[in-house]
Formats: sequence, structure tokens, C-alpha cells
Amino acid sequence: MRQQFKQQNNSGRGDRRPRQPREKSEYDSKVLDIARVTRVTKGGKRFSFRATVAIGDGKGKVGVGTAQGRDVAQSVAKATHQAKKDLIIVSLTKGTIPHEIAEKYSSAVVLLKPAPPGSGVKAGGPVRVVAKLAGIENITAKLIERTGNKINIARATIEALRKLKVKNQHATTSIKADN
Repeated sequence: MRQQFKQQNNSGRGDRRPRQPREKSEYDSKVLDIARVTRVTKGGKRFSFRATVAIGDGKGKVGVGTAQGRDVAQSVAKATHQAKKDLIIVSLTKGTIPHEIAEKYSSAVVLLKPAPPGSGVKAGGPVRVVAKLAGIENITAKLIERTGNKINIARATIEALRKLKVKNQHATTSIKADN
């Protein structure tokens, strides 16, 4: 009798409620870093976890968030929420960035260069993750000042992508027309 019920239910436990299907998020996410953080108190040590998550939709929106929580799942959820609040829109031209840019954030210096179509994403570590999640198909990137801190590298990449400007012909013609 019990075996028949297991075969019908396929979940292994007959007394559980059926699971609700999880809704698919509009953003893809990738965990960049997880670290155990210790706070020393009078009664001993308190452990928490810090997670850094990059999210993007593959169409030009990308963000990086960092948060702490009691366990890994909580910290990842909080970091994802933080990344959604700090989304930026990347200006893309033909699957790559419009011009070369170098950006410094704390100890990390990142150089991003546009690449011809078909060359792919030539970047390492967090720069590659952020570029892929932003939907950049062709880019060459280099860490000018290398650091082991993935958070600073990811934030330097985000700052560089935020400062990209596209030459807009319509904006320049409308300014000239007003004069």
C-alpha cells in the first residue's frame, strides 16, 4: 500500500503538501564571492556570511550587490535584493561597448576595450561574469592593478560600464537647431 502511494506521488513523502513551482526570475544571477565573517563578542564568536552577487538580464541591465546574513542562503537572497536596487543600464553598440574606458575602484583598476564581432568575451574573473550578465557579446578586458578582492573588481567594472557614453547624433543636431 505504501509503495503504491510513493509511485503515485513521486516525492518520497506522502504526507507533504505538493510543492508550488518556483517563479522564474527576470534576471540571471551569479554568486561572485561567499565569505564567513566573525564578530567577537563578550560571550564568544558570532559567525555570519557575506555574499556578493551579480545579476543581469542579458539585454543591458546589470547590478552587483553585497549583503550579510546568518546563513549562506539568507545572505545570497539579501545580496540579490541589493543588486536589484542598484541596477545600471549599459549602453551597447553592436554587441560591444562604444569606447575604451579604464576605471579605478579602491584597489582594483579595470580596462575595458570594445572588440570586433565574433571575438567573444576576453576577460577574467568577476569582469567576465558582469560582462556576460550585461549582455555584452564582444569585449576585451584587463585588470591593470590586480587584487584578490573580487568585490572591488566587480564594482570597478560596474563603475566603468556606468560611465560609458554613446555618441547620439540626434542630441547634437537638436542643440545646434536651438542656437
